[in-house]
Amino acid sequence: METLPKTMTAIEIAEPGGPEMLRPVTRPLPTLASGEILIKTATAGVNRPDVSQRKGGYPPPPGASDLPGLELAGTVAAVGPGAMRWKLGDKVTALVAGGGYAEYCAAPAGQCLPWPAGFDAVRAAALPENYFTVWSNLVGRAKLASGETILVHGGASGIGTTAIQIAKSLGATVLVTAGSDEKCAACVKLGAARAINYKTEDYVAVAKEFTGGKGLNVILDMVGGDYIARDIAALAPEGRLVFIAFQKGRKVEIDFQPIMLKRLTVTGSTLRPRDIAFKSAVAGELEEKVWPWLGSGQIAPIIQATFPLVQAAEAHRLMEAGDHIGKIMLTV
Repeated sequence: METLPKTMTAIEIAEPGGPEMLRPVTRPLPTLASGEILIKTATAGVNRPDVSQRKGGYPPPPGASDLPGLELAGTVAAVGPGAMRWKLGDKVTALVAGGGYAEYCAAPAGQCLPWPAGFDAVRAAALPENYFTVWSNLVGRAKLASGETILVHGGASGIGTTAIQIAKSLGATVLVTAGSDEKCAACVKLGAARAINYKTEDYVAVAKEFTGGKGLNVILDMVGGDYIARDIAALAPEGRLVFIAFQKGRKVEIDFQPIMLKRLTVTGSTLRPRDIAFKSAVAGELEEKVWPWLGSGQIAPIIQATFPLVQAAEAHRLMEAGDHIGKIMLTV
């Protein structure tokens, strides 16, 4: 059995601000609560909520680590009471409420999954935040069905590249928006039937034309702001609009009449504050339904770049530049 160190290197947010506020520090190893395992981190994912937290706009939920990082992959280094499934040395990937930017991280056992067949630590760590988010919203909230048409905003992002592949695997036809012809081409390569460069095309007009005037069944929106009224215009009767973020703002004036006339559903969710029972249930669905797709190569995470953990600030700069396609990762 490996002897655990007393301390670890972690990346903390010195104070709210720019990427330079991410600084390596020495911290004690996390202590395990009932039902948790300790993971020796090999790779951690970088996500938009990490950027928001660094800027001071997305505090961790009560009881969560103050360190950024919502997903990681590595090996089980210790098993707390009640964490029955896992044993020392198991290769796991985990969704956490914080603490991923560190050499060791505590995770609820139910929010951990085995690496899919053939995966390494980098690809395994690229899964939890995006796959839990996309699955719970497309299946749990939007009830996306085979034969329906969905528009995914931000198609080249980690969420977007995941949503394209999952929606297509569910039998849906996928449209996306993206901010460059290069990003649009990457989305089509992943399986999007139509990629819309939002800088040169009107996605509402394209969606209407593509669907023969009927409109879209589902829209997954992480943009908000002035997209909200346009989303409503682009939806078909009985359509579902699902929000997961508001990069262009969360407060707008909306005409509700089209929602009533078309009998639309407007919903959304956040993942980080949800309880362990909910996240564990999503983990079970992913392992049953999606992990076989990953293991067979039917779908796969898209990795843009990897940085050493101590270069987390550089990883955040790349994310904020907005030029990446897919995931940005930190290796330990």
